[in-house]
Amino acid sequence: MSCVIGLDIGTTSTIGILVKLPETILGIVSRPVTLTSRNPGWAEEDPTQWWQNSCAIIRELIAGSGIAPSEIAGIGVTGMLPAVVLLDAHGELLRPSIQQSDGRCAVEVEELRAEINEAAFVKRAGNGVNQQLVASKLRWIEKHEPDIFRRIATVFGSYDYINWRLTGERRIEQNWALEAGFVDLAKGELAADLIAYTHLPARVIPPKAASHQIIGHVSAAAAAETGLPAGLPVVGGAADLIASALAAGVVSDGQVLLKFGGSVDILVATAKVAPDPRMFLDYHLVPGLYMPNGCMSTGGSGLNWLAANFAGGQQVAADAAGLRLHQYLDRLAGAIPAGADGITIVPYFLGEKTPIHDPLARGTITGLSLSHTIGHLWRALLEAYAYAIAHHMEVLRDMGHTPLHYLASDGGAGSRVWMQIVADVLQAPVQLLQGHPGSCLGAAWTAAIGTGLTHDWFGTDRFVQKGDLIQPNPAHADIYREGYRTFEQVYLNLKPLQRPVP
Repeated sequence: MSCVIGLDIGTTSTIGILVKLPETILGIVSRPVTLTSRNPGWAEEDPTQWWQNSCAIIRELIAGSGIAPSEIAGIGVTGMLPAVVLLDAHGELLRPSIQQSDGRCAVEVEELRAEINEAAFVKRAGNGVNQQLVASKLRWIEKHEPDIFRRIATVFGSYDYINWRLTGERRIEQNWALEAGFVDLAKGELAADLIAYTHLPARVIPPKAASHQIIGHVSAAAAAETGLPAGLPVVGGAADLIASALAAGVVSDGQVLLKFGGSVDILVATAKVAPDPRMFLDYHLVPGLYMPNGCMSTGGSGLNWLAANFAGGQQVAADAAGLRLHQYLDRLAGAIPAGADGITIVPYFLGEKTPIHDPLARGTITGLSLSHTIGHLWRALLEAYAYAIAHHMEVLRDMGHTPLHYLASDGGAGSRVWMQIVADVLQAPVQLLQGHPGSCLGAAWTAAIGTGLTHDWFGTDRFVQKGDLIQPNPAHADIYREGYRTFEQVYLNLKPLQRPVP
């Protein structure tokens, strides 16, 4: 047995990879995921769709690879975090998941801030008091969906849910637990008094597992649905951003991964623990290392929203050019000058997480006139995410991190227009990666480590090579320096007008 499977339960798609060690990718398969926003700031998904996607993907991977299921040694699952999935005592889903980008709990965050000494909390729990904390989301449910709250028997995350469907075992992976606000960082253990902020008993939070720890084995029922062999080991899995960073080779100080998925993530590796309330802190997959990081509420999901709601009229032209809609919009944006002819977008469509932690923030478009086109809007949104990356880098430098090399991964890194904008805003080269399949590779590697197929945490470098190096255009430095100042000022000026939606 020399093969492992990795699943990525992503915000916009479920992706699976089948890897044959030491260095062969036998297949990659994806299925779309539906993100719903029933009210402003809400972000929900159906965990049943994740499971259905996973079953179909696994079967397709095996069928297309030419290997026998008996050649698979293990499976690892990664996903967005900390999404919140709730089960009742019978194992039934109580409601759609509340996604990590969901911003409905502004009032509950303020209640927690009034109860908690945030400086002491950050030092102990590693993360600040913000909308990422699972306690804030559970308190919202307590207020607004009390019947559901009373029936909660299990609280865990997206990939924990898939692990449970595979094995019947209820566990939480260590980074879901850490970002949820339930871990005493010094002890490395779940803390009952931290869980108590949820107003639920500690028993609803399953035991914590390391990423490469075998937590169970594929059940007979799951084997029938997936085509996997019953008894196959399943490991704890990984947070998607951390799995992607491992696959990209971010394992030392000075390296920065810019991950362009459904959200935009900014990650650095360090052996030093220095929690800061502006950023998140996670465990690196490599034992002994940590990964301070920032995560925006949107990214690819914001671009998808703009394309779906405002660019439908371009589909015919895109088809005629033989391009996908996003590619055609990139072409239009590439013809627009830096600065988007005065349009500034603040992309806080679901509130915003790092580094401002403001669930009441909203997306805004300023400077719009009748002379502007969808190409201007598309470019302005690409620039907006680049400005937000620059904001994160300011904070990371303030925390003592020195960026030396920028690496770009995941789907959005395929947009040369976007990557050139990022390089121009940062005024630093951005290294593209070739062959990086995303977080699913890191998930597969946790299974390879956990099952003993390899002991080399850095073996993922066999799959990923350096692509083009995007050099910054110095002629755009002043334009983007001024654009960044405008970006910051628009948010600060409009912040007093933002209010919770009843």
